[in-house]
Amino acid sequence: MSNIPLMRRGAALAAALMSASLVLTACGGAGDKAAETRTVKAAETRSVKAENGTIEVPVAPQRIVTIGNTNLPFIDLGGKPVGVTAVSDSDLAVLPAEQRTAYEAAEIVGSDGGEVDLEKLAGLKPDLILVQFHSNDWDKVGKRLEAIAPTVLWGLDTEWKAFAEAIAEAGNVADALGRQKAEFKEKVTKIKETYGKVTDGTSFVDVSRGDWNDPGTFYLADIGCSEIARDDIGLDLPEAAEGKDPLAYEALPFEQIGELSKYDVITYPVDAEGKPTKPFVPVVETNTWKALPAVSSGRALGVFCPGNNSYGPVIRYLDSLDSALATLPAEK
Repeated sequence: MSNIPLMRRGAALAAALMSASLVLTACGGAGDKAAETRTVKAAETRSVKAENGTIEVPVAPQRIVTIGNTNLPFIDLGGKPVGVTAVSDSDLAVLPAEQRTAYEAAEIVGSDGGEVDLEKLAGLKPDLILVQFHSNDWDKVGKRLEAIAPTVLWGLDTEWKAFAEAIAEAGNVADALGRQKAEFKEKVTKIKETYGKVTDGTSFVDVSRGDWNDPGTFYLADIGCSEIARDDIGLDLPEAAEGKDPLAYEALPFEQIGELSKYDVITYPVDAEGKPTKPFVPVVETNTWKALPAVSSGRALGVFCPGNNSYGPVIRYLDSLDSALATLPAEK
């Protein structure tokens, strides 16, 4: 949407302008051509607010480079970047086929946000650069990115829904966002209506383990997809006290697995085929896990979370959660 204001003028002023226009057309001066060029330029750009200020971006950008965490959310909205920074093999593995194709068609311009090959990036002749990475990386390359093309920066603390909105606005993919938001709302409503009687008064805990965890440790997940379950679905899940680090930041020894017995339902990570993720397998193989009341009674639910920073993967998570909740026994 253009940011040029619409002005209303009286009939007399309109007539005067028409007369002036005829004179200028007859003269064919250079001044009116310059004015026309400025008008066209203004009509083709619009302002967006970002971490690095108010940025003039193309209304319909054609050559977009995504850096850092903007890669997959932009592609999730149907975007086809000409350049990207590298993403992990595990992130690529869970992408839908068409999104993986879009990613692989782009030129990789760096291993991560702070390690961008600026010469290669400039060679792509981008008309817009979308960026989300650490502020230290911005200090390192931000000004040089802005010298190449209009650059829109978001901080790492940007909430995922706001992030999707902002990317859709800057990247001109708002139509896809509208469809995703409608589908998200529909699925949340369905889950709440279908399982509300089962989940009300039921205590949940989301446990996980990553390949970065030390051997013999796991953590309670209160960020990521569990935030969707807690904040949007309304499941009773533990979370850190206000102002404290997330519970997920604390590695817990396997000796504390038994403490999960105080929860009615346990959720844990599985892959797209429904098998425990490779890092979590050591947890489910322990006798302590197998002895948990939730596990022995069929109330330990594997849930697939392909990501939580854009609507597409969150919708896939909701589908998995829906299927998992459908298996819960009627009685605790």
